[in-house]
Amino acid sequence: ADKVICLKNENLKNLDSQLYTNAIAQVAQAEGSKVIVIANNNSGKAIAPRLSVKLKAALGSGVSQLPLSLSPFTVYKRAFSGGAFAHVVLKTDTKIITLAQNSFDVVENIKDVKVEKVDIQVEAPQTAVKDVQKQSGKRLLTDAEIVVSGGRGMKSPDNWSPLVELAELLGAATACSRPVSDEGWRPPEEHAGQTGKIIAPNLYIAVGISGATQHIAGVSGSKYIVAINNDKSAPIFEVAQYGIVGDAQKVLPKLVEAVKELKGK
Repeated sequence: ADKVICLKNENLKNLDSQLYTNAIAQVAQAEGSKVIVIANNNSGKAIAPRLSVKLKAALGSGVSQLPLSLSPFTVYKRAFSGGAFAHVVLKTDTKIITLAQNSFDVVENIKDVKVEKVDIQVEAPQTAVKDVQKQSGKRLLTDAEIVVSGGRGMKSPDNWSPLVELAELLGAATACSRPVSDEGWRPPEEHAGQTGKIIAPNLYIAVGISGATQHIAGVSGSKYIVAINNDKSAPIFEVAQYGIVGDAQKVLPKLVEAVKELKGK
């Protein structure tokens, strides 16, 4: 970027998709922006459709590559829970795209950047935030860079200790598949997948998870997936970059010891 615009307004202190949409629209119109790029996270998913309507701009969501062409402006995205892909043509003068998480590597580009602080006028939020309470004691699943997740291959809720220990050693959050949550083995807030929390950590370790379509759809944004399963034909291996075919109850303790040795514990 050649310029960074810093918006100053007390009403923007808390995320309000309506106010953020109005603020971004003001800046985009003032700058004459023709392509607006937003992260395809929870905030981006709330803001981008509103912004699309306000600016009368075509929206390409979950884009995972650079535009295939500029005329016509064509973007690439995955479809049907990653089972297919689509080429989407954006035909309006102003275009909005949301980037799928972990689609691009971070590339350092050292240059002088102008930071411009701008005071803008936005109305008072219609919803008042009275209190914010965050989960304490363990890492939030949606914020974690590393996630260790277990499925029915763990066989019993009594077998979770080595998985939790591995997560603690790696500074990771713990997650689970839907059947595990439905059985009450793990709390519902740990359910990762299309019908649970959609996550995109840098590293996702799936232990005893077969890889149902709904689960893969919720974790496929992970940068690296490591699968541990005793069934070499499990669908999880089709999306994993690394895999171990073996019994989770035998593999996990060895993995824990290897991490301890690596960390000098």
